[in-house]
Amino acid sequence: MHTRTIFLCLFLIGCGGPSITNPSVTLRETGRPQAVHLQAMEMLDGEVGLSNTQYKDTLQRMLWVAGYTNDARQAALNRLWSVDREGVIKTIRQRLPRMDNWTWIEQLCKWIATEEVFELDAALISSWSQPTLLFEDEIRPERIALVSMYGEDALESIIFQSLLATNKSWQQGFRVRCWELLLRIGARNRLLALLNGSSIPEDDSFLLDLQRATLELGIMPQNKEEILWARELCKQEYAVFWNEAIEALSLLDKDRRISLEMRDIPIAVTVARHWPELATQSTSSLVRFLETKLQNRKHYFEYEGGGNVSIQNELFRSHKDILSWGDAVAIRVALAAMEVPEVRAHFFDYANRDRLDTSTEYGGVLELDKQGRFVIQEFEPIIRNHDRRFDAPQKMFDAAYTSLFHFHFHAQKHRNGDHAGPGMGDKSYADNTRANCLVLTFVNSNTLNVDFYRHGHVVVDLGTMKIN
Repeated sequence: MHTRTIFLCLFLIGCGGPSITNPSVTLRETGRPQAVHLQAMEMLDGEVGLSNTQYKDTLQRMLWVAGYTNDARQAALNRLWSVDREGVIKTIRQRLPRMDNWTWIEQLCKWIATEEVFELDAALISSWSQPTLLFEDEIRPERIALVSMYGEDALESIIFQSLLATNKSWQQGFRVRCWELLLRIGARNRLLALLNGSSIPEDDSFLLDLQRATLELGIMPQNKEEILWARELCKQEYAVFWNEAIEALSLLDKDRRISLEMRDIPIAVTVARHWPELATQSTSSLVRFLETKLQNRKHYFEYEGGGNVSIQNELFRSHKDILSWGDAVAIRVALAAMEVPEVRAHFFDYANRDRLDTSTEYGGVLELDKQGRFVIQEFEPIIRNHDRRFDAPQKMFDAAYTSLFHFHFHAQKHRNGDHAGPGMGDKSYADNTRANCLVLTFVNSNTLNVDFYRHGHVVVDLGTMKIN
């Protein structure tokens, strides 16, 4: 054999894999090749064994920390399952709903179904409740796992019973996820039957609050923020407003009340206080009034940054056929606010302060007090990320429960017309909060463009207002 051939053979033997001198350290190093992690586990199996606490902690970490291959994770899972089932269940219960590695989620869900780990029902439900564009509900891996364990016909009941069984204060987040998921899979009538019945325990404040909102206001909350909204208004400090809301909503006919949402409550109270004639005005007549009011206004729309692909998406005529009574009144109230000199002056002053602050956008809420005066409440963001984002603080949400609109500015510069209207982040905010929202954008130093928007990507350009 030639010397060159011998050297090549020795070189290839030496390249069989890296030498691991400290397998404990190596196993905690993310991003290493799969073979390295597998070899480290094999070494630790013999050196310290699965009874070693530090080794088990590392294996638990591998189940959810980024930087491990699925095969390495599965090898870690298999080892842990043989010696610490309770620890595995606890880790997966906590981490599965927060994972974003979908190939591992699929593999993990299949494992749960194969092993029939019924203790992980809540983890599967909680994870499934998180929306994703990657899977339709019918093929979500969490759903498939639940069906495998319980059968198709039992699926809705499993989620419903999970909702009923979790009545501890620390379980309220999970109950919200059960609620949202049940609505998403079409179990609205089952929830309505629960809220209209008399079987809710006296100590279940979560369901009792939702029952009160449904029976007294005629509104069944749809998502997390609406549930928080309803539950906040059920508190004693809102008793006067709640009773006023009941009276205001009673002015509306039955057909109109069917479509009401939480965001319509402040609108209805405002109407009862200041424009009672609007309570009986038909939605179609309100829409015709607004169409006339808006038809000749100058419009601007978002060209960049994830906004609309067409100006048509922000024009009134694009949405007029789907607007509710609450939408129409909200737009009419917003137009009225734009005509008040004091409101315009406050908005321009606030927008100019926003323009000078490049660390964040500014925002707040707009309300109408009992004397019929528009009030703008300003709120500092909870964190300053950058000049194209406003992170609303909880104090703003608290104020918004009885206010008309959430609002923020696009005021990075005076000539900012290319960013007029809500971007995709703003639309996601509206989908999550289900609030009535306004975004005000500088067109030039004395002109602001105003857009109304709400969930479902409904955006209506209200035209412009000037400071003088």
